[in-house]
Amino acid sequence: MLLVEDSYNDELLARRAFEKCRMADRLAVARDGAEALDFLHGRGARGRANGTPMPALVLLDLKLPKLDGIEVLRRVRADDRTRDLPVVMFTSSDEEADRAECHRLGANGYVRKPVRFSEFVETVRELGLCWLKLDGKLL
Repeated sequence: MLLVEDSYNDELLARRAFEKCRMADRLAVARDGAEALDFLHGRGARGRANGTPMPALVLLDLKLPKLDGIEVLRRVRADDRTRDLPVVMFTSSDEEADRAECHRLGANGYVRKPVRFSEFVETVRELGLCWLKLDGKLL
């Protein structure tokens, strides 16, 4: 799983939530849109190592430095290597225009980040159950 998140506090909260849900061992983090694309396309120092599988899911924030989440999503969907990769927007934005644009560009889901830790953990657990479960095993 790839978490694309520029907020250090939100990253820590997400890591704690993934640890609590026993999914932290499969979590990679990119801190801006360019780093996320480098990771997914195997470029540069942040690219996936040869043979490292594509993440099973990308949790993508909207407000990112360098390239925002909308542009990352646009480029993911435009590339044959990543076109079918599940991407869930995981953001604090509750703007209907953001939600509509993400769905138009092919986001598989749009989840507003909960503020309370207990709700954050439950949201992460549900995302894991919904997107990462295959034949009773987490990917």
